[in-house]
Amino acid sequence: MKSSNVIYYPRLDHLRAFAVIIVMAFHVYHFGFQQWQPNPSAGWAGLIVEGHTGVALFFVLSGFLFMLIALNGVIHYKKFIYNRFVRIFPLFLVVFMLAVTLGRDDFQATDVFYLLFTNIGSPPTSDFFVTGPAWTISVEFSFYLLFPFIAAGFVANGWRYMLGLLALLFFFKLVVFLEVKDPIHVFYSTLVGRLDQFLIGMMAAVGFLNHQKWLEKYAYVFGILAVTLLFGSLWYLAANASWAGPQRGHPWWLVWSSIEASVWAMVLVSYMCLPQGRSALSRGFAMLAGYIGKISFSAYLLHASVIFVLYELFAGFQFTQIFYINMLLAFSLVFMLTVLLSTLSYFCIEKPFLVKRKRYINN
Repeated sequence: MKSSNVIYYPRLDHLRAFAVIIVMAFHVYHFGFQQWQPNPSAGWAGLIVEGHTGVALFFVLSGFLFMLIALNGVIHYKKFIYNRFVRIFPLFLVVFMLAVTLGRDDFQATDVFYLLFTNIGSPPTSDFFVTGPAWTISVEFSFYLLFPFIAAGFVANGWRYMLGLLALLFFFKLVVFLEVKDPIHVFYSTLVGRLDQFLIGMMAAVGFLNHQKWLEKYAYVFGILAVTLLFGSLWYLAANASWAGPQRGHPWWLVWSSIEASVWAMVLVSYMCLPQGRSALSRGFAMLAGYIGKISFSAYLLHASVIFVLYELFAGFQFTQIFYINMLLAFSLVFMLTVLLSTLSYFCIEKPFLVKRKRYINN
């Protein structure tokens, strides 16, 4: 999505599209077929079975993009937060109101505080699958509150500063791992568990700018390595330490978010450095991916509602006797309706506020 604060990189929108498609497939698979149970034998399909990894890609993308912006000049804090607020909260408020409407009889006045803490305690948005994806909003916004300070520290003190933050986060995760009965839940859904993914995205941005020529020279090799590591790590996660598995204290999760983010950062950087395709097919793909990336925030927050409605209308997704055909048909229906609904949401809810954003970089 274009911004007045940084040069526009269309491929970031392509990756946003990929991230929301992964999350969408993950929810279709589990809500429609697997009922949130692990499937160790399907490690080869880890990108879908453990498709929550799309959220990590979103977080890495956020860190990457905002660090690119921070390297252009000094961030005006109030304007930065204002821009983030008008970008996220209009649509999120709509989703929040849907959640409290669905839970009308159980609503408490204190639930309003969950507008800022949608992943702590028992927020209204987490009571229903259709609004469940909103848990990421407070994690993302908490990062925004910290980002200008972290970026300034990175610029002033270099890599040792970021490595120091990662070391501190690992210690805090160790505390959580030893103290909490369900550390996976904490690592999965809180800033302590996810901040490293934003930081790694920021580090990837600096590496990209400092070594772009070298990375472009070896983009294909780097990309193949990145994709291999991505599928290999997700295979291992699905087979041994699934997010939905019964082993809620698996030690893999102490380092999983950092591994996950590092692999996605490699995918991101290698994709950014690949040569531009010139064929009509490449241009068509870029246009479609760019558009889905533009509406990806609406698609992310609304796709669960689409899955639920279609599942209810079709009394399940059992169109045939073959799982793979059912999954493909269900995902195709969800994808098409989500794109239509998200287009409507983007133009009616998001865009009127996007035009109010301000320039917050002082060169």
